[in-house]
Amino acid sequence: MSAVADEMAIPSDPDILLWYGTAVCLVAAIMFGVLWLDGFLSVRPPSQPGARERSVSGPLRWWRAMAWLIDPLSVHLAPLLTARWRFGAADRLRRAGFEMVLGADQFAAGKLVSGLIAAGLASLSSMALGYGSTVAILVASAIGFWLPDAWLRDCAAARRNRVLRELPFYLDVITLSIESGLNLSSALAQAADKGPMGPLRDEFERVLRDLRAGRTRALALRALAERLAIPAIGSLVAALIVAEQQGSALAPLLRAQSEQRRNERFQRAEKLAMEAPVKMLLPLLVFIFPCTFVILLFPIVGRLLMEGWLR
Repeated sequence: MSAVADEMAIPSDPDILLWYGTAVCLVAAIMFGVLWLDGFLSVRPPSQPGARERSVSGPLRWWRAMAWLIDPLSVHLAPLLTARWRFGAADRLRRAGFEMVLGADQFAAGKLVSGLIAAGLASLSSMALGYGSTVAILVASAIGFWLPDAWLRDCAAARRNRVLRELPFYLDVITLSIESGLNLSSALAQAADKGPMGPLRDEFERVLRDLRAGRTRALALRALAERLAIPAIGSLVAALIVAEQQGSALAPLLRAQSEQRRNERFQRAEKLAMEAPVKMLLPLLVFIFPCTFVILLFPIVGRLLMEGWLR
């Protein structure tokens, strides 16, 4: 009986090919479904006159597509979250620019859902291939649980780099507006209206909304520095507040700030250019050099085998 059971448990070669084909078809169906969902959710409704369209990243669209599962789960998961983790998640969401879209509870629920989906896909693949492994399922679940953190960190880094790249241009616009006779609020409005689409434009528009809501200019600028958490923005805000309190001219200050930020951007570009050869070492050693050696040595080894030197 044990021999019969073992024979029934071990699939034959046609069964393995059938299960393998099923797994490939399942993965392909999931990929096509994700692509279709991404294209469906990327269709934007017609904007109202005067409204600006804002691009939404793909993972954020998928996050919204799973709201029917994430939102109810976040309600039950909220009491289990500590205040320290909640404040940390809120700070990371704020730096990535998602504090108005995602909350800390929803982010925690999304991490849990991502881990469960990864574990489910790993278990389905294991069942299809017939080589189930608990360790592989646990590893897939851990990777799925970690992916939202990596995505949020990448979004925050990309937003920070884009702010630093656009800051000199906005400072030039604000400086020209102030030199033409406008005050700081009107100059910020001109920069938000004439500047390119991006996170810095959104932040300037938020500062203007705070000013129209009755907030003082110093508080609105400090809130801007806290949201972005970038030293360049912090030094700019501090200089503007001090100059406004002392009654100093803003145009020379802003021009000096613009020149300094432009020099810093050039230094960052030089640093990245110098780091590029070092970053290329690992791909060269792992992928390019072995293939090159295989191509060069294959005729030599083949000739030696034909001559009988390696027998």
